[in-house]
Amino acid sequence: MGVAFAGDWIATFQQSMALAIGTALVLGLMVGSFLNVVIYRIPRMLEASWQDQAAELRGEAPLERERFNLIAPRSRCPSCGHAIRVSENIPLLSWAVQRARCKACGTRISARYPIVELAGGLLSAAAVWQFGVSAAALGAIILSFFLIALAFIDLDTQLLPDGMTLPLLWIGLVFNLDATFAPIDAAVIGAMVGYLSLWSIYWVFRLATGKEGMGFGDFKLLAALGAWFGWQALPAIILLASAVGATVGIAMILFARHKRGTPIPFGPYLAGAGLLALYFRAPLATMFGIS
Repeated sequence: MGVAFAGDWIATFQQSMALAIGTALVLGLMVGSFLNVVIYRIPRMLEASWQDQAAELRGEAPLERERFNLIAPRSRCPSCGHAIRVSENIPLLSWAVQRARCKACGTRISARYPIVELAGGLLSAAAVWQFGVSAAALGAIILSFFLIALAFIDLDTQLLPDGMTLPLLWIGLVFNLDATFAPIDAAVIGAMVGYLSLWSIYWVFRLATGKEGMGFGDFKLLAALGAWFGWQALPAIILLASAVGATVGIAMILFARHKRGTPIPFGPYLAGAGLLALYFRAPLATMFGIS
């Protein structure tokens, strides 16, 4: 019964592309709202885990703290602790109606929240528009959600958590078992080459300067993108990410007084290049001569 019901829904979406795109948009907005929770909480969950591990190594009891994960406690205002009600958590609408302020204390709510929600909705809709109601659309949506979250986490903390990059790599390989985005052999090679290319650059730079030019999370994210798109797409992804990263970095130094020695996260540029490779594969293939 359940399989037949799901099949009927899929058939309905396949017959009405407008309905499928609209549904993807709404669901993407909702997941985008949850991605804001992921972006905020995962770094803090990691920090708490590291503190507990350090305490264990010192022979101390772990710190007593409130249960904190992606589900509990309920979302709340960081300034006054006001618990966010369902009516205050409607994607885009609540932020606009409340004029970007907490309903309880009036503290300003960052524009990042609706930006992440809108990105989730638009990219989900774009996936269905480009790939139709298919496994490729599902994969594109999953990849987009991961890349949105990873980009903003890296911007905030300069961390690309293993708990997200490594599952992203394996999910890419699973989708490519049927060559959804790339043949499986190209995907496996892409994962290896993606990791080893940045790993090699890291060690050359470190041996030459004594400094770390990037983090290991960048290696794993590029490996994940290689697993999704195959090794042939990696030169374009690296070039796009490096070009945009260099341009933004120079602009920040010239116009935003960003100190030269202050690290600039590379993950957002890799994520952006990955999204370009996903949604603009044909023009990039023509531009860079990839298959």
